Amino acid sequence: MSTQKALYVPEKQAPFKIGDAPLYEPGPKEVLVKLFATALNPVDWKIQTYGYFITNYPTILGTDAAGVVEKVGSEVTNVAKGDKVVFQGWFENKYATFQQYTLVPAEITAKIPENISFDQAASVPLTLATVLIPNFNHNPEGNTANFTAPWEEGGKEKYAGKPAFIVGGSSSVGQYAIQVAKLSGYSPIITTASLRNEALLKSFGATAVIDRSLPAPEILAEIQKITGGKPVEYAYDAISLADTQALAYDALAPGGTLIIVLDESVPAEKKKASDDKRVVHAFGSVHPPENRAVGVEIYKRLSEWLRTGVIVPNHVEVLPNGLAGIPDGLQRMKEDKVSATKLIARPQETA
Repeated sequence: MSTQKALYVPEKQAPFKIGDAPLYEPGPKEVLVKLFATALNPVDWKIQTYGYFITNYPTILGTDAAGVVEKVGSEVTNVAKGDKVVFQGWFENKYATFQQYTLVPAEITAKIPENISFDQAASVPLTLATVLIPNFNHNPEGNTANFTAPWEEGGKEKYAGKPAFIVGGSSSVGQYAIQVAKLSGYSPIITTASLRNEALLKSFGATAVIDRSLPAPEILAEIQKITGGKPVEYAYDAISLADTQALAYDALAPGGTLIIVLDESVPAEKKKASDDKRVVHAFGSVHPPENRAVGVEIYKRLSEWLRTGVIVPNHVEVLPNGLAGIPDGLQRMKEDKVSATKLIARPQETA
């Protein structure tokens, strides 16, 4: 076999189309993986719809995957042919995940423990990285708060007993933001969400769930009650619309840090130099050079985190028809018809 099935965007802003792709050959430090699950993310429909970020077409999208190692490069020692692995893809066709086989640098793969399915594993990489990288990257060229990671000396003690505020806790990213806040020792962990997801979010480590539909002044008052007036020095906005950024910014004490996932839109009138509040824009990929070192640290630990339940994957929904089911799934995401669930496609089920 010399070709495989892939889902392409044939040209800028064109509809998705199934086509053939070559079977890639791994470089010395890479592995070729047969993909059994790939997750859908908002970035996929945004690239196809708005035509940003990608310049070379036809292009294959997809940045989350799980599968079985098919071939290893000559210098790879951490995984072997036949290993089940989870990893993050990248925006270059040979590393993208909306196809049946793809390449990945071996140092940013993790073995999938027996208690986690391919579908569950594929829900993890991008969204977890979107939380961990802007929190704990120490490369000054990255977008980072440069906090001490929980795997570093003093990392868990440093933030113990400090409140954390997570906006949009039931989103895919928000669920990991809660879990990472718990891993770092923050307490209480307060989040906004639809109250129908309260039990789920508390299972991840949230100590209080505030109805997201409440007016901002009421949410801020609730935060004050829950914290007993303790300053909130850390906020993560997993939604990052103008109104949610304003809410999170207002919740922060002077000197606090807000991490956002979309372009900054905190109203200028809210910013006072004396407040000294930081806003960090998350770029959640372990592939770029400025993020690679922290990515390697994450993937050294991910298998154990998944095995022990330190990190719990999103709830998943498997789409029908393999890669051909992805466009309809992305359309549902675009129309905001997916809640507290990660959509998964199985590339090997493509007709």
